[in-house]
Amino acid sequence: MDDLLLAFYGDDVTGSTDAMDALARSGIETVLFLDPPNSEAIEREFPDADAVGVAGTSRSMTPATMNDALPPVFESLAALDAPLVHYKICSTFDSAPDIGNIGRAIGIATDIFENDAVPVHAAAPPLGRYVIFGNMFAEDIDDVYRLDRHPTMRDHPMTPMDESDLRRHLSKQTDRSMGLVDVLTVDEGLEETRHELVETVREGAEIVFLDGLDDDHLRTTGGVIWETYGDNRDEPSFVVGSSGFQYALADYWRAAGIVDRTPEFDSLAPVDQLIVMSGSASPLTAAQIDAALDAGFTGVRIDTANLIDPETADAARERAFEDALNALDRGDSVVLYTAHGSDDEAIEETKRRAREAINPPDNVGEFIGDEQGALLRRLLDRTEIDRVCVAGGDTCGHVTPALDVYALQTRFPLAPGSPLCTAHSRTGRFDGIEIALKGGQLGGTDYFVRVRDGTDAWE
Repeated sequence: MDDLLLAFYGDDVTGSTDAMDALARSGIETVLFLDPPNSEAIEREFPDADAVGVAGTSRSMTPATMNDALPPVFESLAALDAPLVHYKICSTFDSAPDIGNIGRAIGIATDIFENDAVPVHAAAPPLGRYVIFGNMFAEDIDDVYRLDRHPTMRDHPMTPMDESDLRRHLSKQTDRSMGLVDVLTVDEGLEETRHELVETVREGAEIVFLDGLDDDHLRTTGGVIWETYGDNRDEPSFVVGSSGFQYALADYWRAAGIVDRTPEFDSLAPVDQLIVMSGSASPLTAAQIDAALDAGFTGVRIDTANLIDPETADAARERAFEDALNALDRGDSVVLYTAHGSDDEAIEETKRRAREAINPPDNVGEFIGDEQGALLRRLLDRTEIDRVCVAGGDTCGHVTPALDVYALQTRFPLAPGSPLCTAHSRTGRFDGIEIALKGGQLGGTDYFVRVRDGTDAWE
């Protein structure tokens, strides 16, 4: 596939649509697959693709699972012959030694790719993610916080961030040597930044972080990585980063004349009804639920504590289905949710029931996600609704397979990192359905309302 500019693997579904969105906003034709594609399949069904991604789940994998799951994916992406293969991580660097280990992913990649070092591009200013002197800062609803003081990431249930220095954080996941090209150097421009990157590697760094604070920095760092690791190389190179790397590459490609297209999106018309399926406990998602309720949505709580107990599961499952279906039959839009913010009492109650119930699920999170996927499928089978929204990275990873989705493309860039997508499904009912896949911390407070009401403008 000589025409491909980039191949990428996203460590969760919403992170993957975030990466696709960043490229689509620059007119770069991008297709996101749920399983690794081969060249023949891409050329047959998506012949105009400039970039190809795979939506994965490694953010929730143990290192042992990654050892089994990632090598065949990386080998498949390398076989597409794109100059760069990008391991797309969460914009807040979600990871820990025992779950979503980025260091382990780098270790696996070094057995497949021939980089002299792995560049790490974590900054994503369009999403409010900044890296300065190796430390990450991230926006929340009301302010920008150092990552270890961020209201959500500080208390994240799976990967709490107690360190903002990304080198120190990653050092708990790998013993590879690390270096940094800091913001003062990046401020000097492309040539000085590239020189510093080369020198840092020459001095022994196996992993090199690049700072980024604004769009000018992105253009510089994108150009440095492209010119050093992507352009005119015989073998694909491996890069780690958030969707900020896609923004950086696209910006540099436009400036360098490698890509010269104006993105075109048909306006987003309103729909009469929308189903929102939320598995996110973030404060921002809670605010989005409140805004939807204020705008006339009917709220349906999914009783997760009873759902995970075999003795009460059937009743909880049917109650959520009937409550949602009744609201839809009345003509309402519906937001189904498992939690209303990180301090929702249902979270602790679900944990307690998981400890006390007889034969609870082995993995509560996966079980609830699968239940949400099955519930959404049942509701769609009973209605003619053709636009839905799913909130929460892990939830999206369970819902899309439930709808037999095998590929996604951007339909409308509704909010940075949270596009409305067109789904390609193996089941006719769901093929062509419009689906917004939103990470817990992304989108404005009116995001669910905008998905329903449509818009002519994109941010």
